[in-house]
Parts: sequence; structure tokens; C-alpha cells
Amino acid sequence: MDLKDIFYKGEYFPLPDHEERIERYIRNDKLVKGNHADVFKDTVKKNEFFINANFAGLIARKSSDFLFGEVPVVSSGKENDSKEQLSLDRITATNKMNTLNYQQALTSAVMGECFYKIRFGQEYGGAFPISYDPKRVLVEALDPKKVYPQTSPFDKSKIVVYHVAEAVKVDGSYDDWTLYVESHYAGKIVYRQFDLKVFRTDRFGTVELFKIGDELAEGYEEQLTGVPVPLVVHIANYNDGLDWKGQDDISEHLALFDEINNRLSQIGSILDKHADPALAVPTGLLQDDGEGNVHFQVALNKVFEVMGKEDIIPQYITNANPQLEQAFRELEMLLEFLLSTTEIPAVVIGLKDSGTSGNSGLSIKWRMNSLLAKINRKRQFFDDGLKRVYMIAQMLEQYADPSIEKHEIIVPQIKFNDGLPQDDTEIANRMAIRTNGSQTLSRKTALMVMDGLSEEQAEAEIKRIEDEAEQAMIADPSIFNVDGVKTGAEPKEEKKEKEGDE
Repeated sequence: MDLKDIFYKGEYFPLPDHEERIERYIRNDKLVKGNHADVFKDTVKKNEFFINANFAGLIARKSSDFLFGEVPVVSSGKENDSKEQLSLDRITATNKMNTLNYQQALTSAVMGECFYKIRFGQEYGGAFPISYDPKRVLVEALDPKKVYPQTSPFDKSKIVVYHVAEAVKVDGSYDDWTLYVESHYAGKIVYRQFDLKVFRTDRFGTVELFKIGDELAEGYEEQLTGVPVPLVVHIANYNDGLDWKGQDDISEHLALFDEINNRLSQIGSILDKHADPALAVPTGLLQDDGEGNVHFQVALNKVFEVMGKEDIIPQYITNANPQLEQAFRELEMLLEFLLSTTEIPAVVIGLKDSGTSGNSGLSIKWRMNSLLAKINRKRQFFDDGLKRVYMIAQMLEQYADPSIEKHEIIVPQIKFNDGLPQDDTEIANRMAIRTNGSQTLSRKTALMVMDGLSEEQAEAEIKRIEDEAEQAMIADPSIFNVDGVKTGAEPKEEKKEKEGDE
């Protein structure tokens, strides 16, 4: 299938077809980091001072916490010392996959997708000696703003080429830039370089748009990967299947973020205006000048004189209470709407009835049902994507590293946790009922669920339990005697002698 080249002389960079997506990435990143003033500029202008609540960051972090806060188990389905399991463990450990997955989940929530890149080489590109930084399979995160996926002309949800592009300034130059493009095809990587000319800047001189010039022949290079698929994996936060792009957790709530910030700013403004209100006093309490005229400056003294000395008690002039009541009522309603649309129960962020004292694990789980459903939706995409990451890593390792012993390329089994605290008492009672009554659950499965063990670890634990029980049966005979009188079970040797006499 011939694909049209999307990087060529005369084209603009960043590519116009991806400009809206990249702007969305930048905007959401600002919101999550608490820089709301750059996003909601109209709200900033109409308020004397601006207050923002970073609910965007909270929403993104909660999703990541429940998805990868607990380390998932990556299993080959074989013994712990099998080549396949050792390969998966090596990939997980050397690439710190637990931390990387959490970071990618956060990126996915903010930008709608994340990209994993698998390569073989040194992590620091030769900056350290090979004894400290040996060549190995590396799994890294790509900045989504630098990735330009190219889809099949017949299906916009299928990515066939991943282009990673970045503009780099030429040393010692002001206007000369070079565009570096790294294109990941099935089975190979193509490296290219282009001249760039500045086309548009903002008022501060920051470049906003380039125009692509001639391709540099010396920058062209092809590298075979030995893997029949691209070495980049795309994982969507979640999507509808009509397009490759994922949907983030931030964009659909922009109006609520803006109005919550606006309400907080107005409440602060009201409180400031009425922090030092004017005072109304009866007539005759103010001093007069030499001609008998009462003199005072309202702006300076903030005191008014009213008629009827007997009819009024000195009091502050303010109408803050009605305004504040309405503002707080609307703010509470906005928070309820935000939590509902983001599928985050109030108990998760400590609002309202957030106490869990005396509640069972099942009770807490039901109260978080909407959030768990949201996490499960994300988990399906990450489960599929991480399986592809591990498969590509295994294939690249066997192709590029001759020291690695060959083994079967397998699709790993990934066991995720729900992120909730485990109620050990409840689980133990449930397992006891299921195993001691009408048994529907094996001891192995019970150990795997309760203690988070793999199948091999559970089998080893059961064997240790049986060995201990057998050792107890071959115990010292004296423990069964009280003053020479046998009590309890007989030792095996004595029992055999008795059977022989009989």
C-alpha cells in the first residue's frame, strides 16, 4: 500500500491537519498544571483578581491513581523460572514499567492518548560507559505533541506509520532551523532531515509556524528492525472507534472549570469589598466645624449620618450576605455537576459523606461504582496496548540482542487491581465460606485472590502447607504423651509396630 508523504517541501510545520489536536494538548496541559489564567483570559479580565481551583489536575490524577496506583501483575502463564517469564520480568524491571505506566496514564487522561516507543540501545545514547549503561531493549514515552500518526486511506482508526518530528535550532543561528523526522514503518525506521524557515511568530518572538524547505540528503537513513509492526504503540484514553484520536478527561468540562473559577473570584471580590464597610450612626454623633456644619469624608471615614436619633442603632452598611449565599449555592451546584460528569464520587475527594469508618470494603466499592466503571473503560485500552508493547519488546530483543536465549513470543496476561484498599477480613470470610461449604473455589485461586500471588507462587505455597502438615504428623512421640499415657495421634513408627504385632 503506497502512502502519500506528509512531510515535503512547501508544507507547513506543525502540520495543519494536526494543529487543532496539538493546541488541545497544550491547553489541557496548562489546566492540569494549574495555569488557568492563560486559558480563561476573559474571566481574568472581568474580575478584580483571579482565583482558580485545579479540579482538572485532580481528575487526571485520580484516574491514574486507580488505574496504576497498584502494580499490575504481568504473567506469561508459565513457571517463574521459564524463559518467557524471565523475559517479561526483565523488560518490566529494566524499564521501570510501573512508574512509566502511571505517567502514561496521566498523559492519556490529559491529552486523550499516549505513545510508547520500543528501541534497542543505550538509554543515554553513549553519554555513559557501556558497562554502566549497557545496550538493551528500552521502552520509552513519546510526547504526543511530537507524534504525527498516518492512517490507512481506508480506515481512519488504523495507524500504519508513526512520524516523530521535532524542529531543532541550528547552533549559532537565529532563523535557521532543521526538522528531524523519524518515521516508524512495519519492519523499518526511516530518518530524514529538512530545512525549516520561520513563517510566523507571536508578539514575543516565539515561533508558531514553520515552512518546510529542501530535504537534506545527508540526513536520510533506513534501519531494519526485524519486527513486522512499527516500534511505536498508541493507546487511547478511550474513543468511539471512528478515528484514531482518543478523548481526554478535561476538554468536555471546560465550561464548568471556567464558571467555578469565576464564582470563586467573585466570592473573593465580595468579601474584600465588604471587609471594611461603612458605618451608619444616629444624627449628632459627628463633629461640626466653627459655623455649625457637620463635616466628614465618607471615602475616608466610611461613616454616614442618618435622621432619627432614637430610631436607629449604629450598624454597618453592607449587602454581602445575600450575594454570598447565592454565590455559594451556585458553587455547590457547579461542583455537583462537575463530579457527576467526570464520574468521580464525592467520597473520593473527601466531600460530603466521605468517612468510611465502619463500612465494609463492598460498601465502599459500591459507593465508588461510577469511578470504577470509568477506570475499567480505560483499562481495556491499556490492557490491549501493553500486551502489544511487551510482544514488540520480546521480538526486538530476540532480533537485536544475540546474547538473549531464544524463546516463544507470547502474549502476556496482565492482571490489574481496582485501586481500592483491600478488606482482608471480608475476603477471608468469603473465601472460607466458599471453600469449606459447598466448595466452588480451589485453595490455589483463594491464595491468588487474597495474597495477590501468581499461579506458580500459589502452587508453591500450597506445597509448603502440605509439607508442614506432613512434618507435623512425624513429630516427636513425646508430644503425644502425658505422664506416659498416650493422647491424640500415634507416631508412624509405633503405629507400624502395632499393626505388625496384630
